[in-house]
Amino acid sequence: MSDSSAQQPPQYRPQSVAVPPHPVLPALRQEHVDVLLTEVPEPARRRYRPLAASRLWRSRAVRAGAVITLLALCGLVILVLVREQTGTQGFLVGLALATLPVPLLLAAFRWLDRVEPGPWRNLIFSFAWGACAAALIAIVANTFATRWIATATADPASADTIGATVVAPVVEESAKAAAILLIFVFRRRDFTGIVDGVVVAGFTSTGFAFTENILYLGSAFDEDQSSGTSGFASVTAATFFVRVVMSPFAHPLFTVLTGLGFGLAALGARRHRRLRRIALPLLGLALAMGMHALWNGSASMLGPWGFYAVYGAFMVPAFGLLTWLTIWTRQRELRTISDELPAYAAAGWMPAAESRALSSMRARAMARDFARRTYGPAAGHAVSEYEAFATSLAFLRRRAHRGAADPDFAEREQELLHHLWQRRQVASPSLAYADRATSRTPAPPPYRDYGGYNPYRS
Repeated sequence: MSDSSAQQPPQYRPQSVAVPPHPVLPALRQEHVDVLLTEVPEPARRRYRPLAASRLWRSRAVRAGAVITLLALCGLVILVLVREQTGTQGFLVGLALATLPVPLLLAAFRWLDRVEPGPWRNLIFSFAWGACAAALIAIVANTFATRWIATATADPASADTIGATVVAPVVEESAKAAAILLIFVFRRRDFTGIVDGVVVAGFTSTGFAFTENILYLGSAFDEDQSSGTSGFASVTAATFFVRVVMSPFAHPLFTVLTGLGFGLAALGARRHRRLRRIALPLLGLALAMGMHALWNGSASMLGPWGFYAVYGAFMVPAFGLLTWLTIWTRQRELRTISDELPAYAAAGWMPAAESRALSSMRARAMARDFARRTYGPAAGHAVSEYEAFATSLAFLRRRAHRGAADPDFAEREQELLHHLWQRRQVASPSLAYADRATSRTPAPPPYRDYGGYNPYRS
């Protein structure tokens, strides 16, 4: 702590050059940790921000207020429309039953995002957009289109079939894709690859399915109340089984294809970015619409047996394939950390043990727990921030290697390195402990005596 050289970060060197080693950190005591944590800046002062075009729109409060107001108005209109169709009692029953799969789906998508967790504000926005704005657009547009087709063809039954298999997939997937597009454009720093696209799409589609399930389950309950049906033979039970038990992943599966398109577009080199940013999201959106149309058409055109055939032969394998692809991509993210951070360790920004520990989810969790138990919750939070900044740094360097770095690459890199340096004296002991505890430190082979022969002894 008394060494003045330990208080100043080293000069960044993009190449591997001879630099002084990372300073030896003394043993920490609780009073030292409290002093060190006061040097960490407030969240509002942590980011480098290019100037916005409008001084008014630069205000975070103004932007957040506009988005919250828009989504709240959409939510109120949705509430009125759904309650009008289901009745108060049907709405409450539908709300209770539709809530059941939501925590499981959100937890699954958040688990996929554990390597470089996206900001909660993006995920909350995505869920709210799907539940309020996208659902409102779908209800209004689908109703208008179906009525127009019925009037034009004088065939209400055919209008319902066309609406379910043609209109609904186009309208609903486009409305959900708008949330991914908004985050891709306005939160580009937080949208770095395939996993980000999958997670944003998953939260958006889960919110949309939540509102849609309230409508379907509430309407089924209202129908059962009118006919006096109850129990397992009721329409409510059948609707719950199909929509909540059998296919809670249906809407997420469709929209994840759009998210994959945006995620692949985010990975592209700058020289190809304009073409990829347009073509790949549109391709993903087209695939999402096609799969959605196949799913709806299997129920409305092929009958119950056709529905089960499409479900077993197509939907379940597609869901398994996308799940495998997402998990494999998450493992690639860990390999990116292990490949890119050693360059910063060689430049003196962190010890080599940290780059090893940061590439293991088990070691990262152990480091947070160790800091929390030893130095308190604030230290555990600082270690968590250190891990997040180091992960962002590794991904930033990987994008630069692919030729996909943004114009503010140097400023962003210096910003992340500065945040790491501010937290190093709290995070380094915890990560070093986790590295040793998970046996990630290379160990020499054990000594063996081959009958008195030893090649290292003359």
